[in-house]
Amino acid sequence: MTAATADRPWLKYYGNTPADITVPDMTMYEWFAETARRDADRRAVMFLGTKFTFTQLLAAVNRCAVAFEAQGVKAGDSVLVSLPNIPNVVIAFLALNRVGARAVMTHPLSSKDELRNYATETKSRVAVGVDMFYDTMRSVVDATGMDKLIVCHIPDYLSPIMKVGFKATKGRAIKAVSYDDKAISWVDFMKAADAPTSYVRRIEPKDGAVVLFSGGTTSMPKGIELSSWAFNALAKSMITLKNLGNDDSVLAIMPAFHGFGLGLCIYTCLVAGAASILVPEVGTKSYIDALIKYKPTYIAGVPTLFRSLMNTPKFKRVDFSGLHGAFSGGDSLIPELKRQFDDALAAQGGTVEVEEGYGLTECVTGCALSPPGYYRPGSIGIPIPSVRICVVKPDTIEEVPPGTEGEFAVLSEQTMNGYVNDPEATAQTLRTHADGQVWLHTGDLGTMDEDGYLYFLGRIKRIIKVSGISVYPAQVEQILETHPKIKTACVIGIPDDYQVSSVKAFIIPMDGVVADEALAQDVKAFAKQHLLKWAAPRHIEFRSELPMTKVGKVAYTDLEKEEAAKAAAANAQPDR
Repeated sequence: MTAATADRPWLKYYGNTPADITVPDMTMYEWFAETARRDADRRAVMFLGTKFTFTQLLAAVNRCAVAFEAQGVKAGDSVLVSLPNIPNVVIAFLALNRVGARAVMTHPLSSKDELRNYATETKSRVAVGVDMFYDTMRSVVDATGMDKLIVCHIPDYLSPIMKVGFKATKGRAIKAVSYDDKAISWVDFMKAADAPTSYVRRIEPKDGAVVLFSGGTTSMPKGIELSSWAFNALAKSMITLKNLGNDDSVLAIMPAFHGFGLGLCIYTCLVAGAASILVPEVGTKSYIDALIKYKPTYIAGVPTLFRSLMNTPKFKRVDFSGLHGAFSGGDSLIPELKRQFDDALAAQGGTVEVEEGYGLTECVTGCALSPPGYYRPGSIGIPIPSVRICVVKPDTIEEVPPGTEGEFAVLSEQTMNGYVNDPEATAQTLRTHADGQVWLHTGDLGTMDEDGYLYFLGRIKRIIKVSGISVYPAQVEQILETHPKIKTACVIGIPDDYQVSSVKAFIIPMDGVVADEALAQDVKAFAKQHLLKWAAPRHIEFRSELPMTKVGKVAYTDLEKEEAAKAAAANAQPDR
């Protein structure tokens, strides 16, 4: 890729950071193994008091690869991995890459229907699950004809004392697993492995290595096939950008089934020689406890998590004096929330600011980041090294001038190989531009200013047409959440006899705020002050909570279904 600043105006904010990187021509296992040999005795993974050195982790990965092969897994196969952030998920992920099999990463809370779909679409032969969801996983294995279910237990890698403590508390609610020829425990699975043989490459760096699934705001997420090359490109860019090294540690609370958690908090961390701190439960308490105990140098989260942290008194006990970076992704970070969290970091010894990122699973995760010291309110940042982003007229490859609304298109080494079993959708998303390069069309609407700063407006499919005017829900939500009495807002379009569609806002008020008609009128007046009249909500509904996706975003499609059901019921004619 060219390094011409004229084509990439954002480079002026890079300082000494190189504009481009060279992607390591290795599989993920090979890069990890190289790092493990270099940083042998340094800590690689920390988990509830257990520490793996790189030597120990590499040995576990090698043994696990042999164990998979003993179960008949070979290069080109797919294995369904449905685990929380426990050591087993890191070991299995890298071991499958050594074998040359695809790791199909899924949420352990996925429904039976979702898991059946994932297994069927990827032709998974073996599944790896956790004991607390054994019944669900077993039914899926039986229904799809998979060969084996490997069952992990949270205490698999805990110390004896911690195992006793877990069994006496959370473990009490977990039903014992009855093993048979179809199901094997992780411990027995690993014990059955012969001594690892010499490594032989069975997969090329650009071959499909991982399947992740899109965020879940649609009825059935798409399977996205990614290569070692894509993960390596992300890792090298972020290591270059942040100078991540073996004195660093990253708090991995973002889940391993998500590109943010797997690509940045686990894989990038490990190949940099840094320590990945695994947190198995995504929640405010577990996050704060890990911050206090481990004092990580890098943290990441979604905006809703950051807001929740600040609303918890114990958060004030966290010492951020050793923090090197804080990243927000997964959803829009409103400027006021960023200001509040930056202030909290500074008050507790921090010298960094929250950097908002932008990305999508089709390029593993982040491809843009707000440069520290050069934040622009409302912007999601500038492209990271070796990534180019342009704005095109939707459904075309025609670039539009700076400041013009259009669709983000990304040119990157991080790009997916394609959607699983969906060549038509792949062709619509990966398009060859006039420069001969294949660009990823994101489906996201926004603008880019003359300096290369990106501004996100919303999904192309998430536009509300009010009297013919385009209203972007994400933009409305950002404005509403600046209201001092609003904690969370979600906006959808509902049918309107006069305007075709009108805006309805679902709102969670701040703690202690009375949700009454006076507040509704206040919010409507506030919206009219800050938004075009077509974008100001005509309808407001207060809620104590909102439906959420598995990665912490508000599930607006669930609200749309609720409203559609209400409309259908209202329009139904009585039987005669």
